[in-house]
Amino acid sequence: MEILKYILSGIYILVCVVIIILTLLQKKGQEGLSGAIVGSSSSGNFYEKNKGRTKEGSLKKWTIIFGIIFAILTIVLGIVCVIE
Repeated sequence: MEILKYILSGIYILVCVVIIILTLLQKKGQEGLSGAIVGSSSSGNFYEKNKGRTKEGSLKKWTIIFGIIFAILTIVLGIVCVIE
């Protein structure tokens, strides 16, 4: 059980580092106060329709995937530490 704990901890640290890097690579998505009041005027353009295929969309997708892995590993590590 001790070996499993060390392996999961190593994977957990790796996932944490990847999430930090992915988050820092993403662009700031806020338009400021004027964007919140007026709204986005580019809601129907080509970029908005194909946002998932761009670099930003890919970074967002991988951030979500690693976030889910992070949450699952947190629960599993909590269970493994309690069992010991």
